[in-house]
Amino acid sequence: MENWRLAVLCSHLRPTPGSKSSSPVSSSICGSSSQNGETNSCVFCEIIRGQSPALKIYEDDICLCILDTHPLSHGHSLIIPKSHFSSLEATPPPVVAAMCSKVPFISNAIMKATGCDSFNLLVNNGAAAGQVIFHTHIHIIPRKARDCLWTSESLRRRTLKLDHEASQLADSVREQLSFLNNHEENKDQSSGLAGD
Repeated sequence: MENWRLAVLCSHLRPTPGSKSSSPVSSSICGSSSQNGETNSCVFCEIIRGQSPALKIYEDDICLCILDTHPLSHGHSLIIPKSHFSSLEATPPPVVAAMCSKVPFISNAIMKATGCDSFNLLVNNGAAAGQVIFHTHIHIIPRKARDCLWTSESLRRRTLKLDHEASQLADSVREQLSFLNNHEENKDQSSGLAGD
């Protein structure tokens, strides 16, 4: 299983032999070592530090956008934060906001360059969701009509039954949101008191 994960990881990020690389990716705030002092071997961190090749299409102080080297469609790109966060929930909201704020700008350029008029925005968060590179990233996947990219598009969706089970699910999600919101507010207040 580990070999498969490594193969998938490498297939997404390593340009094929003979491909031309754009200018090197600039150094960034992505940590060069882990908490125990070992070098961070995250392939996205290596790309951000300029230690691994990638085709960069956008870069700012917070994030980088590269072409996926094994795309699902022509122009498939990845928006990556320059700091290492293993999952979406570990990524600070301002970083997620900065990444998301670039989506309209970058996706518009990708659609024009590829002749597409649509795109999917995708985050694989966690192994069960298909995440193989544990560094937060957002996929921009250009689409054309009837490209048959997702087999699930041919599946017929069922209408949500507005029954007791659905109501319980909605209540449970709202309860979790309230709990998480209160937890964040208490954390903010505690950190504010510590600074006094």
